Amino acid sequence: MSPSKDSPSKDSPSKDARTRDRAAALPWSATIAVAEIPEGGLHQELVANAAQNAAMSDLAGLHGVSGAHASFDLRPVGRGRVRVTGRVGATVGQTCVVTLEPLQNAIDEEVDVLFAPQDQIEAITRAMEEEEKAGGEAGDPPEIIEGDRIDLGKLAADVLFLGIDPYPRKEGVVFEPPAEPEDAESHPFAALKALKEPPPKS
Repeated sequence: MSPSKDSPSKDSPSKDARTRDRAAALPWSATIAVAEIPEGGLHQELVANAAQNAAMSDLAGLHGVSGAHASFDLRPVGRGRVRVTGRVGATVGQTCVVTLEPLQNAIDEEVDVLFAPQDQIEAITRAMEEEEKAGGEAGDPPEIIEGDRIDLGKLAADVLFLGIDPYPRKEGVVFEPPAEPEDAESHPFAALKALKEPPPKS
């Protein structure tokens, strides 16, 4: 008998299998069903394991990630939407852009994100844009609730990546630009300066 639309065939991966495959591809994944979040809210503490720290390090091109953790408070705000607030922290290994020496940087980022069903994203984004045009404070666009679940691990990893200093420097190190050549007349812009100066009066 042919499988019905609602019944996956043996060759088609189930929804749960697809979710597991997607989670396996992420450096840090920890999902929770929206239906499991009570009206009064829910607190969640996440700590990345060694494999997850290593995967995030590889993905971000770092020397290492250690102690990645997140503390989240989830609160339903109506119409299937959930607001997630909290903090994400970690220690990352980088290279000083001045001395090229290895260094350790601490990341401590605040989180305030609205999750909403796919069919509400466009309307929410449009309302936020209108509010910004009217002089209101610009907020971050909402995140999509995928498959009735919120991936707190992915959120933590995304926040961690955004918190990485793109130009890390060792404490106390100051970048000094190259000194001007002693012979000012040999400077490549000396000729241009001479053209701009008025000719001497005879």
